Amino acid sequence: MFARLIGTTGRASAPLRLRASALLVVALALAGCSGDRFVGPQQVMLREPPKQSEAPPAARREHQRILATYGGAYEDARLEAMVTKTVERLVASSERPDQHYKVTILNSPAVNAFALPTGNIYVTRGLIGLANDHSELASVLAHEMSHVIAQHAAIREDQAKQAAIVSRVVSDVVSDPQVGALALAKSKLAMASFSRAQEFEADGIGVGIAAKSGYDPYGAVRFLTSMGRNAGLKAPANGADPRSLDFLSSHPATPDRIRNAQTNARQFAAPGAGERDRAAYLSEIEGLVYGEDPIEGYVRGRRFLHPKLGFTFTAPEEFTLENTAQAVLGLKEGGSQAMRLDVVRVPPEQSLSDYLKSGWMENVDASSIEDVTLNGFPAATATAKSDLWAFRLYVVRFGSEVYRFIYAAKTKTAETDRAFRESVGTFRRLTLEEIEQAKPLRIKIVTVAPGDTVEKLATRMALIDRQVERFRVLNGLDAGDRVKPGDQVKIVVE
Repeated sequence: MFARLIGTTGRASAPLRLRASALLVVALALAGCSGDRFVGPQQVMLREPPKQSEAPPAARREHQRILATYGGAYEDARLEAMVTKTVERLVASSERPDQHYKVTILNSPAVNAFALPTGNIYVTRGLIGLANDHSELASVLAHEMSHVIAQHAAIREDQAKQAAIVSRVVSDVVSDPQVGALALAKSKLAMASFSRAQEFEADGIGVGIAAKSGYDPYGAVRFLTSMGRNAGLKAPANGADPRSLDFLSSHPATPDRIRNAQTNARQFAAPGAGERDRAAYLSEIEGLVYGEDPIEGYVRGRRFLHPKLGFTFTAPEEFTLENTAQAVLGLKEGGSQAMRLDVVRVPPEQSLSDYLKSGWMENVDASSIEDVTLNGFPAATATAKSDLWAFRLYVVRFGSEVYRFIYAAKTKTAETDRAFRESVGTFRRLTLEEIEQAKPLRIKIVTVAPGDTVEKLATRMALIDRQVERFRVLNGLDAGDRVKPGDQVKIVVE
């Protein structure tokens, strides 16, 4: 998270003005797909493919923005070779064997893939880790290739009068009375969705390409199912649709995608036909980083640690944390409380009390501003309020940066204020030993032994909540599926 934010400022040169009801930020809207897609074989009028040398400056800029937002490229020669080989095989069977593609694996735990009209395809390591065989990965890559082949992004750009990939202002903190929670919009790169017709068209083309390449065309069905279950693991406790927290989610729903993927696959082969090569795939992804990369900060339960920047803190009881590109976001079960931690640069000559008065957030109670010390670090605190929420603010100077803790509660009480104060009081410098011990979780492939069960294998999953559910999702298992001796499965280890 914060490694990409160093350099932001609260001064007039780049003002960040926060309303007590909404924090306004700019999110990138890209030509691409996100989360869940696929559907129907169609005849397509193909346009001339863009030449790589003609890649517009906007596309080059977006490439850099994508890398910055998704943690950069994930460097793994074995994975890169596997993905490249898969793409080359798909290209040979596609409607445009002359189209060139460049695939970048992104160092992100998100399950996502998208494409630029120039043929740049992006796939996250989170998606690669969720897939269970070559045909599932091929289904995703073929779908993204189909958007490029059909020139969907170029068509949309033409309709927008060649507008570059645009930025959109979205609420970073949204009050949602219907859900009854402070919906902290995910501060992540959100893809501008293609139209429903374009998504279905790409689904049909993609399944056809995968089938013609010899892959099991039902890989799309299995992977879409896994994506739906994976999204379900992120559902908030109040039962709200997790996609309702995303500001762009107009692509077809996963159940529709699965039904259409099955229809498409049946036109090419019966179940069981086509190559899956699960054993080889699992061998190639062993050791893949799972979840957050510690270099960008990571969550362990209620605790957030950032070895590179050298600090840690613990959220209040019953909070769930998420590390995003712009901030650490937290939400209490039930949605009655929330928090945000981000970083800004405040000039050394400006006091933290003056910063709280500077107007970066509205409705700050000037009489509540107080200078304090937190574990030896200079800090200041204040309160603010809106119609629906009461806020407790802390700003802490740590090195050359100032960290902002924004806690929110629907009902302000002495108990909630004490919980917020205790949470910010855990902010401290990491020890050298803690920094050295910060290692990512990784996928390990194990062989099921006699007597092993899903539940028994799940207990071997390191530092992960909902172990049984995550084990099933990670391995593409239905609720009633069992493992057999000799099966190979994925677990997560330190």
